[in-house]
Amino acid sequence: MRHIMVLNAKGGCGKSTLATNIASYYATQGAAVALADYDPQRSSLDWLARRPDDRARIAGVAGFEDGLKHAPRNADILVIDAPARSHGAELADLVKHAETIVVPVLPSTIDMQATSTFLQELKDLNKVVKKQVKIGAVANRVRDNTLIYDDLDEYLTKARVPYIAALRDAQNYVRAYTRGLGIFELPEYLAWPDWDEWAPLTAWLRSVRSQP
Repeated sequence: MRHIMVLNAKGGCGKSTLATNIASYYATQGAAVALADYDPQRSSLDWLARRPDDRARIAGVAGFEDGLKHAPRNADILVIDAPARSHGAELADLVKHAETIVVPVLPSTIDMQATSTFLQELKDLNKVVKKQVKIGAVANRVRDNTLIYDDLDEYLTKARVPYIAALRDAQNYVRAYTRGLGIFELPEYLAWPDWDEWAPLTAWLRSVRSQP
């Protein structure tokens, strides 16, 4: 079973949006997918509750209650939506469950500063030092031709983790979430710009570069 974790200690950076869309992407590719929600706010589980019965099934796991105890053993992909404010021993315990970590970062000075501190803590963990987990960063909710996006783009380019993709701030994510869908399950005429932006991320997730 492949374990993909969406993680950043900074709250409000779009972890649940990325986690639900990664889960739905793999489900549309025919994989058996489970989605573990470690956040008591239940954003990912609420999304699953909205999911139509005629769409590819994704199993839900309430990770904030009992970890991965009830994760289905026959899943090909386990996507983990990690909680905010994870540090110290809690962070180390979370990372034990990960093979691939996706770190979303918003275009704001506060988020970039917080992520710098978080990435250093993450890279100091024993599992990361031993290269038993791969990390990739994603610029999230960006708006082209803004100074703060330029700052974020420069920051992630210089950060010592792979900078995988930049995803725009689009209403399609709201449309998809409220219907229990992923961006790849929206009509092509509506979502093709987002599909193009996701292409580097899905290619990285499929590649050996994202796996230890």
